[in-house]
Amino acid sequence: MSDLGKIKKLRQSTGAGFKDCNEALKESLGDIDKAIEILRVKGISKASKKMSREANEGVVAVSSDEEKTSIIEVNCETDFVAKNEDFISFVKELSNLNNNSLSDFAILKKAKMTNGKTVDESLVALIAKIGEKITIGRSKTIQNLGSKNYTYLHTIVKDNLSKLAVVVSLETNETNEKLDLFGKQLSMHIAASNPLALKSENIDRAILDKEEELIAEELKNTGKSEDIVKKISIGKLNKFKEENALMSQAWVMEPKKKVQEILKSINISDLIIKEFYRIKVGE
Repeated sequence: MSDLGKIKKLRQSTGAGFKDCNEALKESLGDIDKAIEILRVKGISKASKKMSREANEGVVAVSSDEEKTSIIEVNCETDFVAKNEDFISFVKELSNLNNNSLSDFAILKKAKMTNGKTVDESLVALIAKIGEKITIGRSKTIQNLGSKNYTYLHTIVKDNLSKLAVVVSLETNETNEKLDLFGKQLSMHIAASNPLALKSENIDRAILDKEEELIAEELKNTGKSEDIVKKISIGKLNKFKEENALMSQAWVMEPKKKVQEILKSINISDLIIKEFYRIKVGE
């Protein structure tokens, strides 16, 4: 086989560039198998060097089956790469594997992809080929018995890939168009309003502590008495809780009503919002 033929075969096998394949073949004295191993090692080295860089672009992928829905974020350095076909193909397959592994990263990274390599190995190869830092970010699988999951994708890149995605789980024994419409609208509301928790009592204590610090800093030089400052602080914190808990948020489609009021107006007696998850790239 000619040198050009070997380079072509090596490129097809590894996805590496012409220059890297040529150098690997020279180093391996024309042995394709050894050249593949050299490229694999160099790919790991290249990938490790890129991991210190920022990766705030990317996509969010959603995959579902009859029992569950999973959402996963994959980051890269530029929006250009987020639209690259190799990157998109990797993320789409990764999304399905993530749904199968219930968003367990330890299982996911060892899962085999269609190329015969593990997710970890495929990620290293993709980084070496594309030349950017690529990382697997947040992920979540929602699976509740007796519930139906609804999704919303905003700024779609391709198919089930977008820049922002939401999954929400509704529990009820009913199945009708009214429920489906509410599920769709609730997903859109969560995308727009970004609630921190389902109810105010579920908001992370660390977030509330930080908000209390910010309020205290804001009020410390107002010249008001301690009692007045305390009352204002309580009022501001309660408003923060109300605006950041899903049930007490103003409904995006009808801001004069709260989400909990809309839920009651659906007139489905056993309807419960079980849980939700929202990911926006780089947020």
